[in-house]
Amino acid sequence: MHDMSSDDVSKIRIEYSLHSLDEKDVLPDPFSQFDSWWKEVLSASVEEPNAMTLATADKEGRVDARTVLMKGYNGEGFVFFTNYESLKGQHLNDNANCCLLFFWKELERQVRITGVAEKVSEEESREYFLSRPAGSRIGAWASPQSKVVESKEWLEKNYVQYENRFEKEEIVRPPHWGGYRVKPSKIEFWQGRPSRMHDRIIYTLQDDLSWNIQRLAP
Repeated sequence: MHDMSSDDVSKIRIEYSLHSLDEKDVLPDPFSQFDSWWKEVLSASVEEPNAMTLATADKEGRVDARTVLMKGYNGEGFVFFTNYESLKGQHLNDNANCCLLFFWKELERQVRITGVAEKVSEEESREYFLSRPAGSRIGAWASPQSKVVESKEWLEKNYVQYENRFEKEEIVRPPHWGGYRVKPSKIEFWQGRPSRMHDRIIYTLQDDLSWNIQRLAP
């Protein structure tokens, strides 16, 4: 196996040149701009386009990050679902400030969303939960997400126990499972450009709920 040295890493170069982004051409609100990019992502057949990095911090400010899947967006924010007792759920319970990051390398684009997460309604969580495959619904019961477990075999045994339980009853939503909506205060659109002169357009929410649009240096 080849061990990549720091010198090898420093030589990696990618020249971005597919698109450009100008503040005079973007749409007046970031949700419309996201929707425009989202449609282009879908037409470009990007693999798992709804995958996004979620960064959170605990009460002491220690940061963690992981990939989650966006399951909806509108003018209020961006939605994902998880176990509320997981590490990210604990973080968001203590510190609702968070950041989402989409990276669509096929289009040389990133979207960075800074905001506050709040739980969606129980009805919204229930509706999405019931739309999931049966195996995923059972998994939500069987996995104590982020907790230390004794073995893979223990997890498999726990899954089978819940599988047997739900053979005769509806797989309802666990009380510890549901959605969050990240309500943004800033959304940045990043478009890769040649010579590292990338386009960065940031929308910042104002007190009157309008959006201020500015260009950032790359």
